[in-house]
Amino acid sequence: MLKVLLFSRYGTLGASSRLRSYQYLPALRRSGIEVTPLPLFDNAYLTRLYTGKRKNIPRIISAYFKRIREIIQSNRFNLIWVEKELFPWAPPWFESYLTHQKVPFIVDYDDAIFHHYDLNSHYFLRRLLGRKIDRIMQKARLVTAGNRYLAQRAASAGAGWVERIPTVIDLEKYRVPRIKEKATFTIGWVGSPTTAVYLKLVEQALIVFCRKHDARLVVIGTENLNLSPEIQMNSLPWSEDSEAALIAGFDVGIMPLPDTPWARGKCGYKLIQYMGCGKPVIASGVSADLDIIQDGETGFLAESETQWINRLETLYDDRKLVSNMGKKGRKIVATRYCLQVMVPRLTSLLMRAARKT
Repeated sequence: MLKVLLFSRYGTLGASSRLRSYQYLPALRRSGIEVTPLPLFDNAYLTRLYTGKRKNIPRIISAYFKRIREIIQSNRFNLIWVEKELFPWAPPWFESYLTHQKVPFIVDYDDAIFHHYDLNSHYFLRRLLGRKIDRIMQKARLVTAGNRYLAQRAASAGAGWVERIPTVIDLEKYRVPRIKEKATFTIGWVGSPTTAVYLKLVEQALIVFCRKHDARLVVIGTENLNLSPEIQMNSLPWSEDSEAALIAGFDVGIMPLPDTPWARGKCGYKLIQYMGCGKPVIASGVSADLDIIQDGETGFLAESETQWINRLETLYDDRKLVSNMGKKGRKIVATRYCLQVMVPRLTSLLMRAARKT
């Protein structure tokens, strides 16, 4: 049994940790890989943040000291798996420490966190930490990246071994519902309060579209959105158990994004969720969108307000197109973007990383 120590950023409530590592653990164990997860910040920390409470600084300091002890005791494992970095906002001292130990480490990225540092508004932080993530990538035996932009950064940083691992769904949890005729056309979006701001990018397009049609926006995972009252909207709470069933009620799933350095690090997970439920998608065409969406086949790319309106109109007017796009999207997810396909690949990479000399 291969023994792997996972230094995740969060517990299971953290989307990045849950999707990039925790969802794989049962299948990895069946494949002969025993993963011991050690989150830096537990679920209580995230619950506090999601309810708008201030960060508990003493608990954060305690979490850092706890991780230091865990790093020192990590030499009984065959491989160390790091999510992003060992310590946010600290120099890569302990990643350097790992390189001097006998246990190799790999590192995973599903966000452009290097831009927290190299594009920081404070000169001191840019100077101190601007190349931090590049140095970690150089030291890691393997870098896994959620999209092309992140993989290119790792390669340009000098990483010796880079693999693209998209953020995927468990296809067994995502079902394609039977199509039912309904009057109201549902435009869906799922995400966290921190990413809900991107809906402002398509607010005017939604206003124009909703003025003409019986349509509504359904938002999962965020309340108190500051969008125009002209947009008929339902805000629904998120839970892991209900998420897929709620997405199945959409007619189309959307993912607006600005073309910024940070947004280019996004891995398009929303799109994969929508497509997994057999829904056509509309997205801004930023970074991972270009790889996931077959424009005109599984959904549409849209940049301008006019394009967003036209794409919505096309799907509203042609429900057969909605169905056909959804079927094609589901097939793509089943062959490229699901846990069932990715488990064997990740298993192989972990095994190779542990034995590579």
